[in-house]
Amino acid sequence: MLLTAAPSCFESAPTDDLASLSPGATLDQADGRHMVLDESSGAHRLWYLDPAPGQPLGVLIPLDADFRIRLDAALRFHRRLTGTPVGPLPRGWRLTAMQRRRLILMLRALDGRQAGASYRDIALALFDAQEARWPARDWKCSAARSHVIRLVADAIALMNGGYRKLLRGR
Repeated sequence: MLLTAAPSCFESAPTDDLASLSPGATLDQADGRHMVLDESSGAHRLWYLDPAPGQPLGVLIPLDADFRIRLDAALRFHRRLTGTPVGPLPRGWRLTAMQRRRLILMLRALDGRQAGASYRDIALALFDAQEARWPARDWKCSAARSHVIRLVADAIALMNGGYRKLLRGR
């Protein structure tokens, strides 16, 4: 979520005393301050564009395809600031156990592939697939090989910007 200093006429907005919110991690960069505020239901990831001590806080929400997601994030953060229960993450942001397992497999398969491992090596490492020990002719038609190829292809798609779909709840 993008934070910025609100115009001074918004006196009722909270000031930028974000240190009192006990951030989990803070990193000051040339483009602003990046913070993670831990929350039991899901962390708040903030990018404070122009930290200005004593200025009221504002949220910058670009009018893009992700507007609704950004608005939900801003509402969660506002609840945190006002001391009301933040509540669970929106349904689209939560991953099922199956989605988490598949994402982990995708990352592991991509790491292996980028390290130069063959699909056969990846199948052995991830699944201890008996099919990976088959002769080349049989291996080419195996379900394990197809599964690994899909995992690597999907991981590459995520790496190349497809991860944004996860943020949109798709």
